[in-house]
Amino acid sequence: MSDGGERTGADASGDDAASGGIAAALTRGRLTIAGTVLVVVGLFVALRDVDVGTVLAEISSADPRLLGAAVVVYAVSWPLRGRRYGDVLAAMGRRAGTAFCTAAVFVSQTANLAIPARAGDAARAYVMETRRDVPYTAGFASLAVERVFDLATIAALAGLATAWLAVTGAAGPLEIAAEAGGARTALAAAAAVSTATVGVGFVVVTAARADHGLGARLRARAAGRPRLERALAAALGFAGDVQVVARQPATVARIGAGSLLIWALDVLTAVLVLGALGSGLALGPLLAVGTLAVSVGNLAKVLPLSQGGVGLYEAAFTALVVALTPVGAGTALAAAIVDHALKNGVTLVGGAGAVAALGLSVSDATASEPSRETDNVLGSPKK
Repeated sequence: MSDGGERTGADASGDDAASGGIAAALTRGRLTIAGTVLVVVGLFVALRDVDVGTVLAEISSADPRLLGAAVVVYAVSWPLRGRRYGDVLAAMGRRAGTAFCTAAVFVSQTANLAIPARAGDAARAYVMETRRDVPYTAGFASLAVERVFDLATIAALAGLATAWLAVTGAAGPLEIAAEAGGARTALAAAAAVSTATVGVGFVVVTAARADHGLGARLRARAAGRPRLERALAAALGFAGDVQVVARQPATVARIGAGSLLIWALDVLTAVLVLGALGSGLALGPLLAVGTLAVSVGNLAKVLPLSQGGVGLYEAAFTALVVALTPVGAGTALAAAIVDHALKNGVTLVGGAGAVAALGLSVSDATASEPSRETDNVLGSPKK
């Protein structure tokens, strides 16, 4: 008979699983921190000839009215993000109000600024499961759909901006961009992410419209192996939730239009920041270059090399602006820093409000069950 100091096999396996999960999280965290350091060092080396005093002077001399307008424009995009996420959930047969969905998006995006490798996305799946009974598979599937639309939209915007520059006779600047080391790297990363996004989207839509019984065959092969059956059921549930959206053309069009509006406001925010720092560009080139810089910057920071995309976004943004315009490196870098900081600031403020409104805590974000149940204006937790 075992005494109180001995652990059962189930306890030991549970502890091992927990230890493995913690070790994996710590490993991802160390890799992301190391990536952040390398990216920041790389950015410093690439811009070592930029006068820090010039950058600070540019930031301090920015037009506060245009910066205020940029904050308002970016804040307006958040309810649109909530509405779009609600449309994604509705396509999967799940209902949640725009206010609640906006809060959930704020929570996950804020967590992504603090948790390495975009692991903060799990916070949204947790909120949806505990507050709206949305299964984790459906929660992660809705996030996957949202990410595909985000990447496809900013890739399309980058393509449109490039085409506009070429059609209006900006071939010279484009050639300069192709020769500039930083711009070339940013464009290459953006092209790789865009290609991968188009490929994934094609596979998902094709699979959604093909009735080939693959799921049944996989289940038959997994029969008799409980762990494999559970993993397969979760994977097929995830794929099914993603594909149900692809089978609804009207929903795809509505989500796509919402994504276009969201990212147009994101670009307008950066354009206002560039204007606030006195870029001196005409409206047409300013819009085109701002669109390309924001698009490539966001596509580049998809790579989980730095915490919150710090460094990656600034490097890509600065390289594109400097390569395509007469704007100096100091002004371009100042604009990139202010644009990214402004957006992260709005995200943090909104995220803090969402966490308070939802009655969440740091421990709630990592727990399998909520630590407490609270009623609030965004809805009651699951009973």
